[in-house]
Amino acid sequence: MPTTTPSDFSTKPNVTTPQGTFIGKQTSKYPQILEEFLGIPYALPPTGDRRFRPPVPVNVSNETFDVTKPAPRCISGPDNEPQSEDCLHLNIYRPKETNSSHEKLPVLIHVHGGAFNFGYADDREIQSLVGWSKQPLIAITFEYRVGALGFLPSKLMAEEGALNLGLKDQKLLFEWVQKYVSSFGGDPDNVTVMGPSAGAHSIGHHIMYNDGSPLPFAKAIIESGGPTARAVYAYDNPLHETQFSEFLKKLDIPSTPRSEILPKLRSLPVKSIKAASEQIFEYYNPSLRWPFQPCVDGPGPNSIIPIPPIQAFLNNTYHHIPIITGYNTNEGSLFVPKAPNNGESFIDFFYVLLPTLSTEDLSLLDSLYPNPETNPNSPYAFNNTAFGVGNQYRRLDKAYGDFAYISPVRQTAYFASGEHPYEQSSSNSPSNATQQKQAPVYLYQYAVNGSILHGATHGDQSPFPVFSSDVTHVSPTIKEIAGLMHAYWTSFIISPTGNPNAIPGRHPTRLIWSEYKSEKDKRHKIVFGLGNNEIARGKEKEKGVVVQLVEDRVDDGERDACAFWWERVRLWEG
Repeated sequence: MPTTTPSDFSTKPNVTTPQGTFIGKQTSKYPQILEEFLGIPYALPPTGDRRFRPPVPVNVSNETFDVTKPAPRCISGPDNEPQSEDCLHLNIYRPKETNSSHEKLPVLIHVHGGAFNFGYADDREIQSLVGWSKQPLIAITFEYRVGALGFLPSKLMAEEGALNLGLKDQKLLFEWVQKYVSSFGGDPDNVTVMGPSAGAHSIGHHIMYNDGSPLPFAKAIIESGGPTARAVYAYDNPLHETQFSEFLKKLDIPSTPRSEILPKLRSLPVKSIKAASEQIFEYYNPSLRWPFQPCVDGPGPNSIIPIPPIQAFLNNTYHHIPIITGYNTNEGSLFVPKAPNNGESFIDFFYVLLPTLSTEDLSLLDSLYPNPETNPNSPYAFNNTAFGVGNQYRRLDKAYGDFAYISPVRQTAYFASGEHPYEQSSSNSPSNATQQKQAPVYLYQYAVNGSILHGATHGDQSPFPVFSSDVTHVSPTIKEIAGLMHAYWTSFIISPTGNPNAIPGRHPTRLIWSEYKSEKDKRHKIVFGLGNNEIARGKEKEKGVVVQLVEDRVDDGERDACAFWWERVRLWEG
C-alpha cells in the first residue's frame, strides 16, 4: 500500500484512524457523489510463515496511505485481474463529505460468493447500492482467502489450528469494522452483512457460532444459501482426507513426513498452490463434491463451526437477528449435468454426490421427483431438442436446487422465525429446540428468467438489489424490479430494526413485505418477477408480475421433498 504526503489532503477525501491516515478518491458515476477508500489492509499479509495460519490484525501506525486503487484479489481461479497472496484488504464506499463527527451512518458489509474457491470483493456493484440510495449509508467489501489457502480441511490442519481460515478472515474483518468504521462516519451498532451463495453460507456460519460474545453485526441478508446449505462435513471426513492427499500429491509431497508437510507447503511458490487447487477443483466439479470447503472444526477457542449447523438450530443456541433470506426459482440449473437422459442417471448423480443416502433413500428420492421418461405428467418434462439436453435436466435442476439451496433457505426461515421445521413432516422430530423471542425474518423468491434454458438460476438476482447498470437498462419492468429490490434491501440496512418497509427509498408506495411467521399467521414470501422473460427472450416481451406477496404454500409433493432433505441433513453434516 503506497504512502503519500499531507499535500494530497486538500483535494482528496481523507480519514485518520489508529491504523493510519487514508487518502481516498471521489466518483461521480451515481446520483450521489461517492468517496472511495480502496485496498485498506485489515490483516497482515498471510504470506511466508503466516501462510496456512489464522489472520493477524494490522499494527497501529502514524503513516499516511494512498488508497485510491484496488488491491490485488486473493488467489483463486482463472482471472485476468491481478491476484496476490497478500490480499486481506477492504474497500469502503460512502457518500461525499461524510463526517465522523456527524450522525453515524448505517453500514453494509458485503461477503462475496464463489463456492469458497473463487470470487472477489467487488463482484457486485456495491457502489451502485450506495450511490442510488435515497438515504445515506456506508458499504464495505473485502477479500478473504479461498481455495486451499483458505479452506484445507484435514486432521493435520486441525492439529495446526488452521481450519476455516477464510471464515476467520471474515471474522477479523467484522472486528475491524467494529473498531474503525466510526472513523469513516459509520455506526458500529447498525451493521448489516449481506452475501450470496458462499457468502450466504459464511454469514450463516457466523450466526450459528455463539460463544456468548455479541455478534459483530446486527442484521443479515442471506441470498441463496445458509448454514445448512450443501454439505458441512467434519474436518476428518474421508472426503476431506482424500482431497487433502490428492492436493499434496499434485505438489509432489505425498510421502513427506507429517511434521514436514506444512513447512513444505509454506515454502512453495504460491503459483504452485494455485495450480494444485485448480486441478483438484476441476476434478471434483462434475460431481459437485467441491473441495476446499468450510468444515465442522469441533469445540475449542479457535473454532468457527464447533457443532453441525443443524444442531445449533435444534439447540437454539444461534444468534437471533433480523434476516432477509431467499432463493431463485431454478437454483440447480447452472450446476447439474445437462446430458443425462434416463432415470438411472438421476439416481447415479445423487449416489455419487451424497453417498450416505441409503438404497431406500434413493428410491424415495426417485419417487419424489417424478421421472419425465416414464411419467407423462411429470412437471420436469422439457422440450430439450433446441438445447441438446437430456430429459433428466429439469428434474436434476429441481432436486439439486432443493438440496443445495432452496430447502436450506426455507430451513433458515423456519427456525429463525420461531418454527420447528420438522413439526409437520416427521413423527420422529427432535424435541430439544427451545422457544425464545425471535427476530423478524423476511423470505423472498427471485423469479426473473435469465435464459430460456437456465430460468432464474443461481446468482441471477445479484445485480438487482444493488440497482446495477447491468440490468437497469434492459427494460422499464426490469428496472422497476431492480428498484424495488434496492428499496427493500436498503430499508432493511438503514432501519435499526431491520425493517424492509420502514424507509421510503426510491419506491415509497411499494407493497408491504410481511414477516415470515408461524403457520397460524400464514407464512408469506415476496416474489419478484414471476413470469418475466425480458432478459431471456430479448424482443419477445413477457413482463410477468413485477412483485407480489403470496403465502409460502407448497403442494404435497414439494412439502414431501422439503421434508426429505430436512430430515437427512445430519447425513452430510459433522
